[in-house]
Amino acid sequence: MDILLVDGYNMIGAWPQLQHLKENSFEEARDVLIQHLAEYQAYTGYRVIVVFDAHMVKGIEKKRTNHRVEVIFTRENETADERIEKLAQDLNNIRTQIHVATSDFTEQWAIFGQGALRKSARELLREIEVIERKIETRVKKITSDKPASKIELSEDVLKTFEKWRRGNLE
Repeated sequence: MDILLVDGYNMIGAWPQLQHLKENSFEEARDVLIQHLAEYQAYTGYRVIVVFDAHMVKGIEKKRTNHRVEVIFTRENETADERIEKLAQDLNNIRTQIHVATSDFTEQWAIFGQGALRKSARELLREIEVIERKIETRVKKITSDKPASKIELSEDVLKTFEKWRRGNLE
């Protein structure tokens, strides 16, 4: 089983589309990131966990699931990096490959030392863009291969149906 741990605000700060959205609303930028990660999860089959620092969200630690993506807001005074390192340690076993998406160089080396594979924000963005193009191509193919929705009927049958529709049951 593959698990992708994502430093959420790191991705928001690194992806051009999300950088633009965060200027108006961090919440909208988070939601769009989670939607992209949900498509990634559906396509790859990875378990996806995105971690956001608590300093952007008031209150205590929160966990929720959104589009099957696990979303964690850290405890106050806990960074996303700290939580990701702990998750990488806790989830790592012989049957699991941990991938960590962050462009924080120090964090990359810390998780690499634990046996996790690292992806930069840019690498994850490129991978998601490729996946979304593949999904779009597949959807276009499915819709173009779809049989016609109308059934071809002979002229006699059409006339009979029209009579019935008008109430003429003869």
